[in-house]
Amino acid sequence: MYKGIYIAASGAILKQTQLEVVSQNIANMNTSGYKKDNVSFKEYLLSTEAAAVPDGRAMSDYSEFKLDLSNGTIIRTGNPLDIAIDGNGMIALENGRYTRRGDLKRSSEGYLTSHDGAKVLGANGPILLPTDSTVIEIDPEGKVSAMQQDTNIPSDIDTIRIVEFGPDGGLAKSGNGQFTATGAAGPSTSGVKQGYLETSNVDTVKEMIRMIDTMREYESYQKVIQMFDDATAKVNNEMGRI
Repeated sequence: MYKGIYIAASGAILKQTQLEVVSQNIANMNTSGYKKDNVSFKEYLLSTEAAAVPDGRAMSDYSEFKLDLSNGTIIRTGNPLDIAIDGNGMIALENGRYTRRGDLKRSSEGYLTSHDGAKVLGANGPILLPTDSTVIEIDPEGKVSAMQQDTNIPSDIDTIRIVEFGPDGGLAKSGNGQFTATGAAGPSTSGVKQGYLETSNVDTVKEMIRMIDTMREYESYQKVIQMFDDATAKVNNEMGRI
């Protein structure tokens, strides 16, 4: 009887984790450049994981947390500091961070930054925009140029560093739409589109269906646990009478 409770409890715990992952995806469906998470599970016999007498308990555990790096849809915004990466590249930021979120800003010091203030890197380090620049242009190769107030001729500033990682890049989320990597970054042939943003790659309908299915499975595990608990209580009461 207790075996069944353990099995059902392990399943309920994992379904709760899956609900958290799906909820996080849905919460960020309108976040520019957001990449959804997936979680998969595995089963194993308890006797293979612990030095105990084999009892046949098929427990559940996490198999893999996987980051889905597929591209979202590119939409036009018209904002000159918005950029979308057309390809698999990422924007390099200071402190070893990378992002696909292209809603860039101009800091009070004049640096080109991500939405949360991290400096965008160019070929020569953090990109500093002239204080008197009125028009910022970013070409398909990521070259940044600025037109100053006293001239109608744009001057080149730097080129946004766009990098790419292979399958072993070891990318992991670090918050605020940014990533860290254990692997080395390589050059990218991805293009840059000024005045556009990449949407999240969350399919809202599919995630809602996943949430409903997961909630139903979680409720089923709860009912099984309650059933075993009621049966245990009944056995204890009957044993007491004997």
